[in-house]
Parts: sequence; structure tokens; C-alpha cells
Amino acid sequence: MKKTVLAITVALGAVLAGGSAVAEEKRVTAKEAEAMVKKGVSYIKANGRDKALAEMTDKTGQFVDRELYLTVYKMDGTAVAHGANAKFVGKNMIDLRDGNGKEHIRERMEMAKTKSSFWQDFTFLNPVNKKIEPKQMYCEKTSDGELVVCGGIYKQM
Repeated sequence: MKKTVLAITVALGAVLAGGSAVAEEKRVTAKEAEAMVKKGVSYIKANGRDKALAEMTDKTGQFVDRELYLTVYKMDGTAVAHGANAKFVGKNMIDLRDGNGKEHIRERMEMAKTKSSFWQDFTFLNPVNKKIEPKQMYCEKTSDGELVVCGGIYKQM
């Protein structure tokens, strides 16, 4: 299991490292991340789960903006949409660790048990400068409480 988690972490880092360059002044803001997550939650409600999750996994779709993309999890930590890497869809990510060894998906799902929306801090590979940086993830549960929709930003340093 640890080898699988390490492989997923390395693969995700490689995918993000290959991302397009984004000028520092055009970094995604917290307000933009919140708006994108809210848009995603509304899109699920208006269009149904299957159509919405497919759209959120489309790297060229409306739910990807610069380094911001949506990830959607079931409450057990299984990814059901991933705007950066469709290969993660269907995989349980609960044991994934961030750059400091923190089980950030497990923590996220624990937070979702008691909060309908929240911000979470962790570290992650920034696709712009390819460095591990502090990141914040904004998440909201869907109205049925079954899914957690998240979008993140890198903290301005």
C-alpha cells in the first residue's frame, strides 16, 4: 500500500510539473477557488453526477483555470473526478501524503464529516515553479453529503 501511495504521489508530481507556466501575478486567488468550487457544486446539482464529474475531469473544460482544477471525492477518499489527472478517478487516495508526510486526503475527509465547507492547509508540488509549496484547499460537500468538491491555491509567499 505504501508503494502504491508513493507511486501515486510521484505520478501526480510528474503530471503537475509538466503544467504550463503561469505568471506569478496571475496566480489563482482564494476568492477564485471558492467561486470555482461553488460553481462545481451547483453544476452537479443542475446537470447530474455523471455529466458533472466527467466535465470536472476534462483538463480542457470549464473547471480548470491556470493551476486551479477541481477534485471530487467520495467520503471514503475515493477520487471520482480529478481535473489534473483522469488516472486518479476511481482510486482511493485516503493514504496519499503531502510533501511533509501529512495524510492530507484523510484529514480532508475527516473535516468534511463535521463541516459543509472548509479550508485545509498542506504542501504540494507547484506546477509553475516545480517546488513543494504551502497550499490551501477549499472544499464543499454536496447537498446530499456524499461528495466533497475541492479546489486549491498556492499560498502567496
